[in-house]
Amino acid sequence: MNFEQSTLLKQLPDQFFAALVQKAAKKINEGVDVINLGQGNPDQPTPQHIVEAMEEAVRKPVHHKYSSFRGSQALKEAVCEFYSREYGVTLDPDTEVAILFGGKGGLVELPLCLLNPGDTVLVPDPGYPDYMSGVALAKAEMEMMPLTAENNFLPDYGRIPSQKMKDAKLMYLNYPNNPTGAAATAPFFEETVKAAKDNSICVVHDFAYGAIGFDHKKPISFLQTKGAKDIGIEIYTLSKTYNMAGWRVGFAVGNASVIEAINLYQDHMYVSLFGAVQEAAVTALLSEQSCVDQLVELYEKRRNVWVKAVREIGWDVESPAGSFFVWHPVPKGYTSVEFSDLLLEKAGVVVAPGEGFGAYGQGYVRVGLLTSEQRLREAAERIGELGLFRKINHFS
Repeated sequence: MNFEQSTLLKQLPDQFFAALVQKAAKKINEGVDVINLGQGNPDQPTPQHIVEAMEEAVRKPVHHKYSSFRGSQALKEAVCEFYSREYGVTLDPDTEVAILFGGKGGLVELPLCLLNPGDTVLVPDPGYPDYMSGVALAKAEMEMMPLTAENNFLPDYGRIPSQKMKDAKLMYLNYPNNPTGAAATAPFFEETVKAAKDNSICVVHDFAYGAIGFDHKKPISFLQTKGAKDIGIEIYTLSKTYNMAGWRVGFAVGNASVIEAINLYQDHMYVSLFGAVQEAAVTALLSEQSCVDQLVELYEKRRNVWVKAVREIGWDVESPAGSFFVWHPVPKGYTSVEFSDLLLEKAGVVVAPGEGFGAYGQGYVRVGLLTSEQRLREAAERIGELGLFRKINHFS
């Protein structure tokens, strides 16, 4: 007997990355040596000292019981110390920190915490597809904020109709940005705070790639902006900073009323994260941070290798300021999907078509720097052999 899915589930957007995985798996099953640059799954192991902290914690009987609602005090205090150390931001562990089941969980559940059906959400385009999932679950409405190269992939609030700004209850931002690799500036965040205050909008800044900035430029936290805690929160995940993607641990920090809403929602959905994972997260946040520096150095080297290699085949691309993604224009005559399919079929290289991130992603593909330098060079060579680009003579 088959039971019909609810109307709510039927209204959810297609899972973009699931289709991408299926395409790649089909080629692998056919015996093709696929170089997968299409996903955002970190390829490095969790640092050993964090693994060892988990091994020790998991043996403690106290963690074999239900964890405390709303997370351990030790982890919330560690989050506050982390933000003070890294960004000079002061937080109250009791009212301004919510422990999350991964950053994605917080991003998707937030509209359910704050919105009613029909409310308006400002969503970046291109942007992380799961923002749309949260909006759909809340039965809210989206107003897309175009991110264009001409504006350094930052939203231009002047381009958003004034009535839509007044109607908006929530805004998603994400810097360093997925998929474009762009970075935010202090003046942009100041402009955001003003726009949010003027229109009573709650800002949620997705800071998933907060540790990954290049060329000696540390990404800035939204909460470093004067007045940011009055109008919004920031969501941080340990997935990228500490290669803990499978551990599913993150946190939200900032406006106390929003934090309380998240905690209340989670009270009804969960108890809390496995205590041993929380204890290991404390170790990650408070221990010596050389593992993070080494990881950023690794990604920067990969970025430099990839950009150099594709420029040599004639693909005119820009270097990202942060994240572990590169955002490339496709050759003339191709859509994003057509170009991505061609690379998979003819070169065995997987990239993510830009239109999966929104209408303004059309004409781009996203490349993930999540494989070795050798494989990145090989991927560029395979693409070059297709003859799609005219090599540029840098000496002319």
